Amino acid sequence: MRKQIAAANWKMNLSLAQAEELVKGLLANGIQLAQDQQVLLAVPFPYLLTVKQLLQDTPGVFVTAQNCSAQKNGAYTGEVSAEMLQAMDIKYVLIGHSERREYNHESNKELADKVNIAMAHQIVPVFCCGEALSIREAGEQNAYVTTQLSESLFHLSAEQFKNFIIAYEPIWAIGTGKTASNAQAEEMHAHIRSVIKSQYGEEIANSVSILYGGSVKAANAKEIFSEANVDGGLVGGASLVAAEFSTIIKSLKS
Repeated sequence: MRKQIAAANWKMNLSLAQAEELVKGLLANGIQLAQDQQVLLAVPFPYLLTVKQLLQDTPGVFVTAQNCSAQKNGAYTGEVSAEMLQAMDIKYVLIGHSERREYNHESNKELADKVNIAMAHQIVPVFCCGEALSIREAGEQNAYVTTQLSESLFHLSAEQFKNFIIAYEPIWAIGTGKTASNAQAEEMHAHIRSVIKSQYGEEIANSVSILYGGSVKAANAKEIFSEANVDGGLVGGASLVAAEFSTIIKSLKS
């Protein structure tokens, strides 16, 4: 069975003391994971080693970077390289989050470069994709997401794509007052899996974990995660509350 994953994205939030308190709160709630379950905590760069230390005795829970540079090294002030992440034994990295696509104008080509350099340093990308409201209203969401996948990922070999992680973000349903239904989430997840199947075959497609990133909360996680092609969630605000995120972790399929 493919991995069922609860991924937290802390974004640019929390002081160091608050970050430590949040992790200790999660541990106090008890993180009991089945063999096919994982928890990823995408924390701000300054907290990577601190959080990693706190989690060192917690199987199945991995510290995750929120981004990495497409460049190996050099005069790129403020950037963090995959080589640096590897040196800290960071195993996962978010690539292509909707906020970075919008605010940092990251193109599909640049994201392909980031995927390549992460994988070259034995770091698993959590590749984010998804459409804005105007694209959804035009009924072009399937074609748009297909292009994101094909231009950033489909140069990879089948072996590289096995056990990949994708996070679908319905940008139109985040902070807009509009709500994506469970059926809409499942529909897009099924589409993404079908596109992967067309490129790599059924076995590879069924190995890929596809996470839902549309305002997952404790109150709706179990219902969303019950959909056949939804393999967990990429969680924003709700991941900043220990009790809330603990409930989300416990909502994963087993």
